[in-house]
Amino acid sequence: MSDNKGSKPKSGGGKKKEVKKETGLGLTHKKDDNFGEWYSEVCVSGEMIEYYDISGCYILRPWAMSIWETMQSFFDPEIKKLNIKNCYFPLFVSPGVLEKEKDHIEGFAPEVAWVTKSGKSDLEVPIAIRPTSETVMYPYYSKWIRGHRDLPLRLNQWCNVVRWEFSNPTPFIRSREFLWQEGHTAFATKEEADTEVLEILELYRRIYEEYLAIPVIKGKKSENEKFAGGLYTTSVEAFIPNTGRGVQGATSHCLGQNFAKMFDITFENEKGEKGMVWQNSWAYSTRTIGVMVMVHGDDKGLVLPPKVASVQIVVIPVPFKDADTKGIYDACLNTVETLKEAGYRAEADLRDNYSPGWKYSDWELKGVPLRIEIGPRDLANKQVRTVRRDNGAKVDVPMSQLVDKLKETLDDIQQNLFNVAKEKRDACIKVVKTWEEFVEALGQKKMILAPWCDEEEVERDVKARTKGEMGAAKSLCSPFDQPELPEGTLCFASGKPAKKWTYWGRSY
Repeated sequence: MSDNKGSKPKSGGGKKKEVKKETGLGLTHKKDDNFGEWYSEVCVSGEMIEYYDISGCYILRPWAMSIWETMQSFFDPEIKKLNIKNCYFPLFVSPGVLEKEKDHIEGFAPEVAWVTKSGKSDLEVPIAIRPTSETVMYPYYSKWIRGHRDLPLRLNQWCNVVRWEFSNPTPFIRSREFLWQEGHTAFATKEEADTEVLEILELYRRIYEEYLAIPVIKGKKSENEKFAGGLYTTSVEAFIPNTGRGVQGATSHCLGQNFAKMFDITFENEKGEKGMVWQNSWAYSTRTIGVMVMVHGDDKGLVLPPKVASVQIVVIPVPFKDADTKGIYDACLNTVETLKEAGYRAEADLRDNYSPGWKYSDWELKGVPLRIEIGPRDLANKQVRTVRRDNGAKVDVPMSQLVDKLKETLDDIQQNLFNVAKEKRDACIKVVKTWEEFVEALGQKKMILAPWCDEEEVERDVKARTKGEMGAAKSLCSPFDQPELPEGTLCFASGKPAKKWTYWGRSY
């Protein structure tokens, strides 16, 4: 990625150019002291986003966009293996269609943006901008699905959606417009729909754990927290230890037959009987990138997992006075060529108006997983020095072994980022049995696992009783991997018999 902090001066005679030392670089906020300010600063200084002149909207710069593309290049072929096809539906929704599914629109109404004018004249009927596309797509599913041979219908679109939020816009995590994929599928049977919900959820787990190196918990949302108008919602839940908040990482919903009723999506089965389809919808968004920044970033800046980093390895020349500068620069360029041929995303930083120390800080701020330094001693010894971004470890590697060694190192960085994140997350999980323990754990910014009676009223009560400056607590998910629930265990909040274990906490 090009850097606009200084273009390379023209060579030749004239005044000796000034080489910038390590000044004015680095972050002014610390992750543990002021997380919110730190996060905004990392996103901007690390060149992930730029603030825009409309509140809650952000420019995604190439450094962030390339991460989105990497995830897309994993997810898109995977859904195609499941015979899901890509399409594109319009951005605009007519009010009549949007309001057809009552629970659904109630869930989204406060966030819907409306187009009311064209030029200077008012539109006869205002038009909504999609907050999600169920109501945009399903009238056409009704048209296209006639018989059992038309099923399953499995479509996905990569697009933007608009949700006019007013609460604390946060880059990637909560913005008024964001990018996502949304899958919308229809089946003849509930079994097929149930199977797909979990297949997609597993792909979302893989995005978080295998690509972004973030541990997540798979589970089911409560009735209060499920998708508006759906039958049930499954999700992958991440956790940010610094703020003590859960983050819904991605969702896979079974919509049941509710939308099929509203939009009259029916089919004739082999026996000539009429049936209603079973539907799913599922999505993950650019929020994933924000979770990655929050989990791995540190006081030096971004820390990018090698699998998603736009540049995995940066090669920096370290010429001393009277050193063979050309020899060192050539060695840097040759190293980059070798690495690129071996399939790595590598770049050399040959800007000669910055000192090596300044460059180290710059690339650390941008989170590049591995730095290679080449100085006169390295040149003489036919080696390079590698420096890891995740733990700062420095190792000298012979040029002849470079390609193999770097594979090991990058794999180790990827695994280490996951292990460290999991260790920190696990240290925040607290099992509680009583309301007193729950309140105490909430005050300690924990992700709380508690036995629950699974009653909506009780969850609403938990929200009401924990309202405060930090925001109320709610259920995050009931994990599929359920610990044993001993006979006679009572709900932490109501004292009624508990039905299952559920994660609770504050959330984004």
